[in-house]
Amino acid sequence: MQATRISLFAMMLAAAGLPLYIHLPRFATVELGVSLATLAAVLAGIRVLDFVQDPLLGWVTDRWPQERATFAALAAFGMAVGFLLLYTYRPTAGGVLPWLVIALVLLFTAYSLGTVLFYGQSTALAGSPEALIRLAGYREGGTLAGIILAALAPSLLGALGASQAGYSAFGAMLAGLCIVVWWLTRGLWTTTPRPEQPLSIAALREAGGFRLLALALVNSLPVAMTSTLFLFFVEDKLELPDMAGPYLVLFFLSAGLSVPVWTRAADRFGARNVLFPAMVLAILSFVSAAFLPAGAALGFALICVGSGAALGADMVILPVLFSRMLARAGLQAGQAFGLWSFAAKLALAAAAVLLLPLLQLSGFTPGGQNSTAALQTLTWAYAIIPCCIKLIAIAMVLRLPRKVTAP
Repeated sequence: MQATRISLFAMMLAAAGLPLYIHLPRFATVELGVSLATLAAVLAGIRVLDFVQDPLLGWVTDRWPQERATFAALAAFGMAVGFLLLYTYRPTAGGVLPWLVIALVLLFTAYSLGTVLFYGQSTALAGSPEALIRLAGYREGGTLAGIILAALAPSLLGALGASQAGYSAFGAMLAGLCIVVWWLTRGLWTTTPRPEQPLSIAALREAGGFRLLALALVNSLPVAMTSTLFLFFVEDKLELPDMAGPYLVLFFLSAGLSVPVWTRAADRFGARNVLFPAMVLAILSFVSAAFLPAGAALGFALICVGSGAALGADMVILPVLFSRMLARAGLQAGQAFGLWSFAAKLALAAAAVLLLPLLQLSGFTPGGQNSTAALQTLTWAYAIIPCCIKLIAIAMVLRLPRKVTAP
C-alpha cells in the first residue's frame, strides 16, 4: 500500500516539475504575451527566493516531524491553487505579469514543501539501503507517469475542444489531481522519522553531500535546457508540431522502461560505473539533434529513445546516492532535501535564464517566421550547449570519492 502511495504522491509532484518548464515558455509568450526575456527574469527572481526558502522549509519539516501530514496537505492544496491561478484564472485588473509571479511563487513553494517532505519520508519508510532503492523504483515510476500526463494533457485537451490551447482545462485537471492524491496518500505520513543528527554545513561536507549537490545541479542543466526548448525545437526547427506529444511520450516511456535496468546495473556494477555510460549515451543522443533537418521525424524519435534512457539513470541513481549518504551519516533529511530541491529548481531556472534571452537576441519568435541565424541559435542551445555541460558532469562523476558511491 505504501508503495502505491509513494507512486501517487510522486506523480502529483512531477506535474509541477519538468512539464512546467516544457509548457511555460510557449504558454507565457503565446497565451499571455510575456516576452522570453521577461519570463527569464521572473524565474531568476523566484530562484533567489528559493535560495532562502527551500532550506527553511526543510528546517521546518525537521523541527516538527509530527506535523508532516499537515505539511503534506498544505503542499497539495497549495499546488492545486497554484495550478488554477497559473493556467485557468485570468485577472481582470492589474495585468498578467503580477498574477503570473504570484501563481509561480505559490506553485513552486508548495512544490518545494512537498518534495522536501516526500524524499525525507521515503528515507524514513525504507529503513535500509536495499529497501530505499526499491522505493526509488516506485517513486520514479510515479514521477514518470506524472511527467507524461502533464506533458501531454494540454495538447490532448486542446484537441478535444478546450479553450486557450487546452491550458485552462489543464489547470483545473491538475488542481483536481492534487486534491485526489492528497486524500489517497494520507496514510503515507503515519511513520515518524527516527531522531537524527541536525544538519550542518560541516557534517554535510564531511559526508560528501556537497559533491552530490554540485553534481545534481550540473547534471540537471542539460535536461533542463532541452526541456525548456523542446517545443520550440520540434515545432519551429523540425517543423513537426503534431509530433510534440508523441515525442514526449516516447522520451519519458524510454526513461521509465530503463529505470529497472539502471537500478539492477547500479546494484551490480556500482553507481559510478553506471552513471558514466548513461551520460555518454545522453551526449551521443543530443549532439545528433544538431544535424537533423526539418521534417526528420524518425531521426528525432531515435534521439528521444536514447536520451530518455539516459534520463532514467539520472532519475533513479543520484537521489538514491544522496539518501544513502544521509542515512550513513545519520543526518536529518528535511533540510538536506531542501538543498536538493533547490539544486534541481536552480538548474531548470538557469536554463531559462541563460537560453531564453539568447533566443530573443537572435530574433527567434515562437511559432513565427524565423531566420536561419535564429534557428541555428535554437539548435546550438538545444543540442550543443547541453552536451558541453554534460561533459563537465562526467568529469565530476569520475572524481566522486568511493565513500559517496558505496552502497
